[in-house]
Amino acid sequence: MQARSSTSGVFSVIGYGADPTGKTDSTDAILAAITAAISVAGDGFLMEGITNLGGVHISLEGGIYNISRPIKLPVAGRGNIIIFGGTLKASDNFTADGYLLDLSSSSSSPNHDYNYEFVTLRDLMLDCNFKGGGIRAVDALRTSINNCYITRFTTTGILVQRGHETYIRNTFLGQHITAGGDPNERNFTGTAIDLQGNDNAITDVVIFSAQVGIMISGQANMITGVHCYNKAYGLGGTGVYIKVPGITQTRIVNSYFDYTGIVAEDPVQLHVSDCFFLGDSFIALKSIRGVIDGTNIVNNMFYGSNKGVDIVQLDQTNKEFNEIDRVVVDNNVVNGMNMKATVARGVTLVNGTSWTIDFNKILLFPKRIKFVQYAVMTNTSNLFPRTILRNISNNQVFIESDISVEGSSSVMVDQGLTMSS
Repeated sequence: MQARSSTSGVFSVIGYGADPTGKTDSTDAILAAITAAISVAGDGFLMEGITNLGGVHISLEGGIYNISRPIKLPVAGRGNIIIFGGTLKASDNFTADGYLLDLSSSSSSPNHDYNYEFVTLRDLMLDCNFKGGGIRAVDALRTSINNCYITRFTTTGILVQRGHETYIRNTFLGQHITAGGDPNERNFTGTAIDLQGNDNAITDVVIFSAQVGIMISGQANMITGVHCYNKAYGLGGTGVYIKVPGITQTRIVNSYFDYTGIVAEDPVQLHVSDCFFLGDSFIALKSIRGVIDGTNIVNNMFYGSNKGVDIVQLDQTNKEFNEIDRVVVDNNVVNGMNMKATVARGVTLVNGTSWTIDFNKILLFPKRIKFVQYAVMTNTSNLFPRTILRNISNNQVFIESDISVEGSSSVMVDQGLTMSS
């Protein structure tokens, strides 16, 4: 059946026999529409080996379609394609552990590096019916997932494997449809978004139920404007889990962690800033090989319930952090939780020839001060005591003077600086 809309490049799945009421299986009809769309004559304006199809549209026309197996492009080496405008629902006999929309290919791409380029999935609702996942993109280049609602997945809402530059925007993901406070929250499972590739971005996305909000095992990924309330940390949930020990290269900014926080393994080049952590949620730095380097946790807000929870915590179950360099945890605003930082300032009253300032309550790393700056202010005119810094072990600064001093002393310490030779 020819269902192309004149020469406009729009292919209607209804025109190929899909049932928009969801009463009958529409898998074959949708696949037929896609096959027709990617068979149009194209021009090679994309990556070598990827045929530019000119922006062909596969339209779901606002219908609800039952499908019994994944919707896949039949061949690799295609680009500039849009699938949009409707709902796909996995039927009760849907392929176990499959993905409703699957941008992977069993055929080899002429490009070899990428199967597809510039594929857009937008304005879609994907109901996985607890049979598998929502979207999978394998070796795809410049993929856009925009304005989608993905729910009732058992494995993963969106899985990105290898490829390059998948952008996920304005999208909602949740295993169970809830707006928080679900009595079954402790039973949430699955991962909403799994990034197993480099240079991807997640922007303005809400993750409202899953055990893990975002799992990252690729490099140079950007997370912006994400609201994670997928599963409270107290029930075993994690908002963002960064599983790239030793070369993280992840930036998380302007995001909202709602009773669920961040876990980062051996973070190297990790940046977390301008985020809000609610309900005692915190950032856990997990040691795998004991490495932490180039990590910034700055300008965030934390709000808790006065239960003594640290805003940043070290998980050294496997091994202590012993390679620490260029770490800045500072300038965070905290209410109802324990401040932790790598930079601390303190003032103490002085009345004698020696005094100590203890920074253990605030400093993140135990027994590690790399820089000290201090000043002594006396209440007596014409008194010029000579002072010396005696000890900085155990995160305590011990200072002595040659004569008795009455006044105060201010001290600033830093744990994150590089120790020069």
